Amino acid sequence: MQTKTTARQPRKLAHAVVERLSGRIRRGEFKPGDKLPTESEITRAFGVSRTVVREAMSRLQAAELVETRHGVGTFVRPGAGRAPFRIHQVGTATLNELIAILELRISLEAEAAALAAERRSKADLATMRRALDAFARQVAQSKDAVQADFRFHLTIARATGNRHFADLIRYLGTMLFPRTRVNSAQLAGEKRATYLNRVNGEHEKISEALERRAPEAARMAMRAHLENSRERLRRAYRTMLQS
Repeated sequence: MQTKTTARQPRKLAHAVVERLSGRIRRGEFKPGDKLPTESEITRAFGVSRTVVREAMSRLQAAELVETRHGVGTFVRPGAGRAPFRIHQVGTATLNELIAILELRISLEAEAAALAAERRSKADLATMRRALDAFARQVAQSKDAVQADFRFHLTIARATGNRHFADLIRYLGTMLFPRTRVNSAQLAGEKRATYLNRVNGEHEKISEALERRAPEAARMAMRAHLENSRERLRRAYRTMLQS
């Protein structure tokens, strides 16, 4: 029987690959337009499986750092190395830093949701719906749904009509999601699928407010969504300090 530690290992390995490759992109070692090493080359260089490499590539695509051209390869996207400011990459156990990032997101994304409710287009709503449906499918397939989650939040940022919101969301990338570093479902005392379906239920409330063009409802729904994550991490952090 597979242990919880073994089951989480591919996710941790994928995170490590993402951090190293994204770091090289941000430092300019891989420049916009450069072709990344092949899947086989990354597998050998990092000593990980093809499954891990594919998950890492999926996360880099979700963060819009790379794009895959079928039959050609994976390339660094234009502008991927530019960042308006720097947040040091967070390790898996730094709960306090994850809480700090969530506090930043609450301020940023609650206001973005309100602006998006006023300015969103039908195309924005359609993109959000595709992201929510993809999230549900990925949960049903026992995946972490990070890519669909990222697309949902990025679409809201874009719907503001202010490119700086989207630039910051792209910069944060996988740092947006505590579950890429800690077991969020375990912190919530829930099964993983139950936890992720509840998260997507919170997404649905945000989407519904945007559809109604209700800025205050969108702001409050986004704030509640992110504050739920912050409070789980705060409880875990307090427990860690007391142990």
